[in-house]
Amino acid sequence: MITVGIVGPESTGKTTLAQSLAQHFKTLWVPEYSRQFLTQLDRPYVQEDLIAIARGQLEAERQYKKKVKDLLLLDTDLFVVKIWSEFKYGSCDPWILQQLNMNHASFYFLTHHDLPYEYDPLRESPEDREELFHLYEAALKEANVPYLIIRGDEEERLEIAIQRINSIL
Repeated sequence: MITVGIVGPESTGKTTLAQSLAQHFKTLWVPEYSRQFLTQLDRPYVQEDLIAIARGQLEAERQYKKKVKDLLLLDTDLFVVKIWSEFKYGSCDPWILQQLNMNHASFYFLTHHDLPYEYDPLRESPEDREELFHLYEAALKEANVPYLIIRGDEEERLEIAIQRINSIL
């Protein structure tokens, strides 16, 4: 099975791309667990909550892997938890880093911040998207995982991503 992780700053089209690719390839996509977690949380989140978010994301991935055989799309993965933890809190829990190193996707799309920012109450850093983008790219390079930067409007991004996935399949 090939897993494709879609990572990048807030409001850069990750969910839209995951949904569109899943529809095109007639497969499933794993939603971003942090949205579910934060929506149900009755207090501001703290750094320790990121461990629960990482566990929930990994469990969701495991469950979805049981339902598909060729291609699974990840609307985020532990790279997102790592980058956010380091950006917001200055560090990342060693368990998250260990799990990230053991759970890389087969391939990554890094979504560029060239789309207009869309407000969402769970988003925190509209002015930091460029900085975050560079942090994602550095992390992907450091991990030595294959990735492609996805730019352009929704249609262009989808076309580029479809071509890359077809070349992998």
